[in-house]
Amino acid sequence: HMFTPDQLRAARALLNWSQDDLATAAGVAVMMIKNYERHLSDPRLSSMVKLKTTLEEAGVEFIDATDDIGAGLRWSTPRTSDNKNAD
Repeated sequence: HMFTPDQLRAARALLNWSQDDLATAAGVAVMMIKNYERHLSDPRLSSMVKLKTTLEEAGVEFIDATDDIGAGLRWSTPRTSDNKNAD
């Protein structure tokens, strides 16, 4: 998998996107997103690529799991609110 169902939910939360928002932006069926996030089915590779590309273009960076840490995600570039010295 390119990312886990949990990463997909977290990415949507980070962007404040609904399942419908993501489906529209990525050009995929909302039911596919619902089923994947609920661990009911595995999407086609082409759908996973569309989702990942859409989320990365929106500023999400996926972090792969290693032997030491689990999979995650973060903003691909710092946000103004992330800068503690910002006014």
